[in-house]
Amino acid sequence: MSALALGLLPLLAACGGTDNNSAAGKGSSESGTTGATTTVDGATQLTVPNGVDDATKKQYIEENAIAVCMKKQGFAYTPHVQTSTAADPLAAVDGEDYARAKQFRQKYGFGYYAGAVYPNDPDVPYSKAAMAKRTSPQDHDEDGLTAAQKKAYDIALTGPPAKTKAEEKVGGCSETGRAAAHGPALSAAAEKKAEKARDDQNHANGLALNGDSQLVQLAQQFAACLTGQGISVSTTQPTGMVTMVRLDISRQLPENFMSLSKDDALPLLNKDIGIALKDLECGKKFRAAYFPEEKAKPYYGENG
Repeated sequence: MSALALGLLPLLAACGGTDNNSAAGKGSSESGTTGATTTVDGATQLTVPNGVDDATKKQYIEENAIAVCMKKQGFAYTPHVQTSTAADPLAAVDGEDYARAKQFRQKYGFGYYAGAVYPNDPDVPYSKAAMAKRTSPQDHDEDGLTAAQKKAYDIALTGPPAKTKAEEKVGGCSETGRAAAHGPALSAAAEKKAEKARDDQNHANGLALNGDSQLVQLAQQFAACLTGQGISVSTTQPTGMVTMVRLDISRQLPENFMSLSKDDALPLLNKDIGIALKDLECGKKFRAAYFPEEKAKPYYGENG
C-alpha cells in the first residue's frame, strides 16, 4: 500500500504542442501562488513565489528551462509546478500540522474509504474526482497535433527513443531543464558514489532519530496510549511510529476498497475515523517533537 499511495500522487503533467495549438501564457503552480510571464520568444515562464524552499525553487527553474528549450524547437510547453504538500493527497493525514490533520481525519479518517463515500470531492484521496483530476490533461498544448507532430514533440521533450533498454535515459529538453536546475549530469561512477552517500546519510539519520532519548520515550508513551485504546502496535521505533497505524491499516484493506458502494463504505469510514482520531491524539506530543527533528535529519526509510 505504500507503493499504492505513492502511485496515486498527482502526476506532474508535461504536455506540449506546436505554437498554433498552445495555451501558452497559462503556466500553473499548485503551491497556492500563480503567476506567469513570457520570454521575448514567447515561452511561458512561471514566477517563483517568495519563501519557497530550495527543492521547490529548482522545480520552477527546471520547468521554465524546459519551456524555453521547447520554444526554441518550435513547440509550446506549459510549465507546471506542484509543492510536496499539494502533490501528496495524504499530506494532511500524517499529523505534522495537528489542526489540519484533525480537520481531515474528523471527516475522512485516513482517507482510504472516504473516496467511496465522497466520490465527487477532488480533495479526498482515492475518490473518482481526485483520480480524474490527477489523470486529466493540465493544458491543451497537444490539441490538434498530427501523429508525426506528436512524435516530433516527444523527441524534443525527452530525446530520441533508445535502441536498447540499457541505453534508456531522459534527454531532450527534459534533460536541459534538469541540468539547469541541478547542474550537469554526473558520470555513472560519480552518480553511483553520490547515491551511496545519500543512502549512507539516510541510514545515519534513521539511527539518530531512533536513538534520540526524547523521541524514544515519547514513542513508548505513544505506543502505550494506542494499546490502551485497543489499537495494535507493530513497532515502537520513532521512525516507524509516525505513520505506523495508517500503514498497518493499509496492508489490510480489501482489494476493492476504492470501488465500494457508499452504503458499504460508510460504516468502514466511521470506524476508520475513530482509529485515525485516536492515533492523532495519542501521538500528538510525539509528532510535535518528531517532525522538527526529522526536518533536521531527513529520513525516507531504508527502502527509499
